[in-house]
Amino acid sequence: MLALVLAQFNADVMSAMRQAAHDAAREAGVDVVCEAAVPGCYEVPLVLQAVLRRKDVSVAVVLGYIERGQTLHGEVMGHVVHRAAVELSLAHGKPVGLGVIGPGATEAQAQARKVPYAKAAVKAALAQRAVLEGLNGAPRSTKGKAGSASARRRR
Repeated sequence: MLALVLAQFNADVMSAMRQAAHDAAREAGVDVVCEAAVPGCYEVPLVLQAVLRRKDVSVAVVLGYIERGQTLHGEVMGHVVHRAAVELSLAHGKPVGLGVIGPGATEAQAQARKVPYAKAAVKAALAQRAVLEGLNGAPRSTKGKAGSASARRRR
């Protein structure tokens, strides 16, 4: 059901992000059915497209780190990757959570953000999937949703 696409640039940061995403998926009761690692963020879009084509994937999460450089290369790459992820999400009708630190992040910023960004990307993608299921009339799981608006309306 959930697929991870990981940019491997900076192994320390990405290892922690990968683990945090798996933890968030497990906490949500969701299986990670596919994990694809690419060298860096620029290589994400084509692999994300292939992942979203899979019938067993209903949600994808992209994890990466675009560091601060001496030129605008990272900023340009960040815009390209983010735009491609949004366009692929729309084209396939499947949520894509973006857990990309940067562009322009320092090593210290990446270290501070690695776990919360990865977990937030998983949670956001799963929340979007729940909204889409509700709009399409599919039964929604209420696991962990006691405080949701629909639960409050039933009280």
